[in-house]
Amino acid sequence: MRIQNLSNSPNVPFNLDGHILFSEKPVELVHLLLKYGEKLELHKNPFDIVFFVIEGSGLLTINEEKQQLGSSDTIKIKSEQMRG
Repeated sequence: MRIQNLSNSPNVPFNLDGHILFSEKPVELVHLLLKYGEKLELHKNPFDIVFFVIEGSGLLTINEEKQQLGSSDTIKIKSEQMRG
C-alpha cells in the first residue's frame, strides 16, 4: 500500500502546479492549482474527467461550449471531448 500526496506524486505534463495523485485506467486523479490568468490548452484525455472546484472560479471549454464553474461545482467530461 502506498499513500500518495502532493509531495510524493509526479507533476502533470503541463507547465502548471499540478500533481497526479492516482493513475490507473480508466481513472486518474489530479490535483491542479490554477493561478489567476493560467489555463489549460484544449486537449483530450484517454479517460473520463471529473472536475471539482474547491475555491475560485473559471471558464471551462468542452468542445466549443463554454461553461463557468465556481466554488463547489462539479462536472464530468467524457474522454472523447476536447477540454481546456
